[in-house]
Amino acid sequence: MSGSPCRRTSPGGKDLDALDRDLLAELEAGLPVTSEPFETLGRRLDITGAEVLERLGRLRNEGIIRRFRARIDQRKLGISANAIVGWKVPEERREEVGLLFASHPEVTHCYERRAVPGRWDYTLYTVHHRADRNAVTEEVRALASGAGISDYTIIFSSKELKRVPAVRIRENGSP
Repeated sequence: MSGSPCRRTSPGGKDLDALDRDLLAELEAGLPVTSEPFETLGRRLDITGAEVLERLGRLRNEGIIRRFRARIDQRKLGISANAIVGWKVPEERREEVGLLFASHPEVTHCYERRAVPGRWDYTLYTVHHRADRNAVTEEVRALASGAGISDYTIIFSSKELKRVPAVRIRENGSP
Protein backbone atom coordinates (compact mmCIF):
# COMPACT_ATOMS: atom_id res chain seq x y z
CA MET A 1 0.00 0.00 0.00
CA SER A 2 1.20 3.49 -0.78
CA GLY A 3 2.13 5.80 2.10
CA SER A 4 -0.60 8.28 1.21
CA PRO A 5 -3.78 8.00 3.31
CA CYS A 6 -5.80 8.88 0.19
CA ARG A 7 -4.68 5.80 -1.75
CA ARG A 8 -5.64 2.19 -1.38
CA THR A 9 -4.28 -0.77 -3.23
CA SER A 10 -6.58 -2.95 -5.28
CA PRO A 11 -6.35 -6.75 -5.08
CA GLY A 12 -4.07 -6.68 -8.14
CA GLY A 13 -1.67 -4.29 -6.41
CA LYS A 14 -2.78 -1.22 -8.39
CA ASP A 15 -3.19 2.06 -6.53
CA LEU A 16 -6.64 3.61 -6.40
CA ASP A 17 -6.88 7.22 -5.36
CA ALA A 18 -9.88 8.75 -3.60
CA LEU A 19 -11.28 9.98 -6.92
CA ASP A 20 -11.05 6.48 -8.44
CA ARG A 21 -12.96 5.08 -5.47
CA ASP A 22 -15.56 7.86 -5.68
CA LEU A 23 -15.98 7.22 -9.42
CA LEU A 24 -16.46 3.49 -8.84
CA ALA A 25 -18.98 4.22 -6.08
CA GLU A 26 -20.93 6.50 -8.46
CA LEU A 27 -20.95 3.77 -11.09
CA GLU A 28 -22.34 1.28 -8.60
CA ALA A 29 -25.61 3.22 -8.74
CA GLY A 30 -25.51 3.11 -12.54
CA LEU A 31 -24.90 5.70 -15.21
CA PRO A 32 -27.19 8.72 -15.11
CA VAL A 33 -29.83 8.60 -17.82
CA THR A 34 -28.88 11.75 -19.68
CA SER A 35 -27.55 12.57 -23.12
CA GLU A 36 -24.07 13.07 -21.60
CA PRO A 37 -23.75 10.66 -18.65
CA PHE A 38 -19.97 11.04 -18.29
CA GLU A 39 -20.28 14.84 -18.09
CA THR A 40 -22.95 14.40 -15.41
CA LEU A 41 -20.70 12.03 -13.45
CA GLY A 42 -17.83 14.47 -13.87
CA ARG A 43 -19.87 17.33 -12.41
CA ARG A 44 -20.71 15.17 -9.39
CA LEU A 45 -17.00 14.47 -8.91
CA ASP A 46 -15.79 17.98 -9.81
CA ILE A 47 -13.92 16.79 -12.92
CA THR A 48 -14.63 16.85 -16.65
CA GLY A 49 -16.42 14.16 -18.57
CA ALA A 50 -13.20 13.61 -20.51
CA GLU A 51 -11.38 12.88 -17.23
CA VAL A 52 -14.13 10.44 -16.25
CA LEU A 53 -13.59 8.58 -19.53
CA GLU A 54 -9.81 8.72 -19.13
CA ARG A 55 -10.01 7.26 -15.62
CA LEU A 56 -12.46 4.57 -16.72
CA GLY A 57 -10.14 3.62 -19.56
CA ARG A 58 -7.18 3.37 -17.20
CA LEU A 59 -9.16 1.31 -14.67
CA ARG A 60 -10.25 -0.96 -17.53
CA ASN A 61 -6.69 -1.33 -18.86
CA GLU A 62 -5.42 -2.15 -15.36
CA GLY A 63 -8.07 -4.86 -14.98
CA ILE A 64 -9.81 -3.10 -12.09
CA ILE A 65 -12.92 -2.74 -14.25
CA ARG A 66 -13.39 -5.97 -16.17
CA ARG A 67 -16.56 -5.12 -18.05
CA PHE A 68 -18.56 -2.01 -18.75
CA ARG A 69 -22.05 -2.67 -20.01
CA ALA A 70 -25.66 -1.62 -19.80
CA ARG A 71 -28.04 -3.53 -17.59
CA ILE A 72 -31.62 -2.75 -18.50
CA ASP A 73 -34.62 -3.29 -16.25
CA GLN A 74 -36.60 -5.18 -18.85
CA ARG A 75 -39.77 -5.27 -16.77
CA LYS A 76 -39.91 -1.46 -16.90
CA LEU A 77 -39.80 -1.79 -20.68
CA GLY A 78 -42.77 -4.17 -20.67
CA ILE A 79 -40.74 -7.35 -21.11
CA SER A 80 -42.24 -9.64 -18.51
CA ALA A 81 -42.23 -13.05 -20.21
CA ASN A 82 -38.79 -14.49 -19.60
CA ALA A 83 -38.14 -18.13 -20.36
CA ILE A 84 -35.44 -20.71 -20.65
CA VAL A 85 -36.13 -23.48 -23.13
CA GLY A 86 -34.61 -26.92 -22.70
CA TRP A 87 -34.18 -28.77 -25.99
CA LYS A 88 -33.58 -32.51 -26.51
CA VAL A 89 -31.21 -32.49 -29.45
CA PRO A 90 -29.39 -35.59 -30.69
CA GLU A 91 -25.68 -35.33 -29.94
CA GLU A 92 -24.72 -35.42 -33.60
CA ARG A 93 -26.91 -32.34 -34.27
CA ARG A 94 -26.12 -30.21 -31.19
CA GLU A 95 -23.54 -27.97 -32.77
CA GLU A 96 -25.60 -27.46 -35.93
CA VAL A 97 -28.81 -26.71 -34.00
CA GLY A 98 -26.99 -24.60 -31.40
CA LEU A 99 -25.47 -22.43 -34.12
CA LEU A 100 -28.87 -22.14 -35.81
CA PHE A 101 -30.60 -21.07 -32.58
CA ALA A 102 -27.78 -18.68 -31.64
CA SER A 103 -28.09 -16.97 -35.04
CA HIS A 104 -31.64 -15.84 -34.26
CA PRO A 105 -31.77 -12.32 -32.79
CA GLU A 106 -34.64 -13.27 -30.48
CA VAL A 107 -32.39 -15.79 -28.66
CA THR A 108 -30.40 -13.90 -26.04
CA HIS A 109 -28.39 -16.90 -24.81
CA CYS A 110 -27.75 -20.33 -26.26
CA TYR A 111 -25.65 -22.96 -24.54
CA GLU A 112 -25.12 -26.67 -24.05
CA ARG A 113 -25.16 -28.67 -20.80
CA ARG A 114 -24.80 -32.35 -20.00
CA ALA A 115 -27.96 -34.37 -19.58
CA VAL A 116 -28.80 -36.21 -16.37
CA PRO A 117 -29.98 -39.48 -17.91
CA GLY A 118 -33.45 -40.47 -16.82
CA ARG A 119 -33.93 -37.25 -14.82
CA TRP A 120 -33.27 -34.36 -17.19
CA ASP A 121 -32.49 -35.17 -20.80
CA TYR A 122 -32.34 -31.64 -22.18
CA THR A 123 -28.91 -30.67 -23.45
CA LEU A 124 -29.33 -27.44 -25.40
CA TYR A 125 -30.80 -24.27 -23.90
CA THR A 126 -32.07 -20.98 -25.26
CA VAL A 127 -33.21 -17.91 -23.33
CA HIS A 128 -36.05 -15.68 -24.52
CA HIS A 129 -37.49 -12.33 -23.36
CA ARG A 130 -40.79 -10.97 -24.70
CA ALA A 131 -43.78 -8.91 -23.65
CA ASP A 132 -46.02 -11.92 -23.11
CA ARG A 133 -45.90 -15.70 -22.89
CA ASN A 134 -47.72 -16.21 -26.18
CA ALA A 135 -44.98 -14.32 -28.03
CA VAL A 136 -42.31 -16.54 -26.43
CA THR A 137 -44.30 -19.70 -27.19
CA GLU A 138 -44.74 -18.74 -30.86
CA GLU A 139 -41.06 -17.83 -31.13
CA VAL A 140 -40.07 -21.23 -29.70
CA ARG A 141 -42.46 -23.09 -32.00
CA ALA A 142 -40.92 -21.34 -35.00
CA LEU A 143 -37.41 -22.28 -33.85
CA ALA A 144 -38.49 -25.89 -33.28
CA SER A 145 -40.05 -26.10 -36.72
CA GLY A 146 -37.02 -24.55 -38.42
CA ALA A 147 -34.63 -26.95 -36.68
CA GLY A 148 -36.83 -30.03 -36.90
CA ILE A 149 -36.74 -30.45 -33.11
CA SER A 150 -40.02 -31.41 -31.44
CA ASP A 151 -38.92 -32.30 -27.92
CA TYR A 152 -38.50 -29.21 -25.76
CA THR A 153 -39.81 -27.63 -22.58
CA ILE A 154 -40.41 -23.95 -21.87
CA ILE A 155 -39.82 -22.74 -18.32
CA PHE A 156 -41.08 -19.23 -17.59
CA SER A 157 -39.72 -17.23 -14.69
CA SER A 158 -42.31 -16.13 -12.17
CA LYS A 159 -40.35 -13.27 -10.62
CA GLU A 160 -36.93 -11.69 -10.57
CA LEU A 161 -35.14 -12.67 -7.40
CA LYS A 162 -31.85 -10.83 -7.45
CA ARG A 163 -29.87 -8.27 -9.38
CA VAL A 164 -26.36 -7.43 -8.40
CA PRO A 165 -24.69 -4.12 -9.13
CA ALA A 166 -22.12 -4.05 -11.88
CA VAL A 167 -19.53 -2.61 -9.46
CA ARG A 168 -18.98 -3.35 -5.79
CA ILE A 169 -16.66 -1.32 -3.59
CA ARG A 170 -15.34 -3.02 -0.48
CA GLU A 171 -14.94 -1.09 2.75
CA ASN A 172 -11.18 -0.96 2.23
CA GLY A 173 -11.82 1.02 -0.96
CA SER A 174 -10.90 -1.68 -3.44
CA PRO A 175 -13.26 -3.13 -6.05
